[in-house]
Amino acid sequence: MTTLRFSKMQGLGNDFVVIDGIRQRFELTPERARFLADRHFGVGCDQVLLVEASAQAGVDFCYRIFNADGGEVEQCGNGARCFARFVYDAELTDKREIRVRTAKGIITPRLEADGQVTVDMGAPSFAPAEIPFLADAEALTYPLALAEATRTVSALSMGNPHVVQVVADVDAAPVATEGPSLATHPRFPQGANAGFLAVQDRGHIRLRVFERGAGETLACGTGACAAAVAGIRLGLLDETVEVSTRGGCLAIRWEGAGRPVWMTGPAVPVFSGEIEL
Repeated sequence: MTTLRFSKMQGLGNDFVVIDGIRQRFELTPERARFLADRHFGVGCDQVLLVEASAQAGVDFCYRIFNADGGEVEQCGNGARCFARFVYDAELTDKREIRVRTAKGIITPRLEADGQVTVDMGAPSFAPAEIPFLADAEALTYPLALAEATRTVSALSMGNPHVVQVVADVDAAPVATEGPSLATHPRFPQGANAGFLAVQDRGHIRLRVFERGAGETLACGTGACAAAVAGIRLGLLDETVEVSTRGGCLAIRWEGAGRPVWMTGPAVPVFSGEIEL
């Protein structure tokens, strides 16, 4: 038996099991991630986050992200905020701004005085090969054939792949039926997070996201970034966007091509504990 210490955290209801892999030796396998994420037999979460030490100069930590199905993924916006809050509260660092290596590169979370966390999520990528997305050439939107209908979508990467479509009513959006089809569409070789956005005005959208490997979550940080970026590129939104999810609101700012996306939102500890593996 292995006794694992963990913390449960949430960002807008997107919940995480966070593991300190610096002060305790622990191998996080897909099987263990699935067990920890199980809401009946484990702790329960959308994603498991593993904090690791960095051997690279100028980088404070590394972190790995596992979806509830055990699959390791590249990026997680709400997780990045919870990561920053965790390492500060756990006294793994006294810095309020840190540099963190993910599977897709460096992000820079900053703990604000009010407890909110702002993250430089890096610049979005629209090149099909970088998303990855199967297309002959980069375009603003693409027709995507589903069993239900052909949808007009945006495709981009926020360090992880996203497909975004504009809908008239986010509450009536076919998230349960089309979300799985979009998340596993063959034109996305690594899968995708599927966002359904409804524009309220030029500074406000409502959003639901079906995440690959986790299903619909109450909020998705990279999904909020991707939706705001897609709306700005389509000329529907201004540079600063309030994104309302079922779990709460995020502030997203993007000043255009080549510039980073800035995300600000809450990161809340829920409880800490131990579990036998």
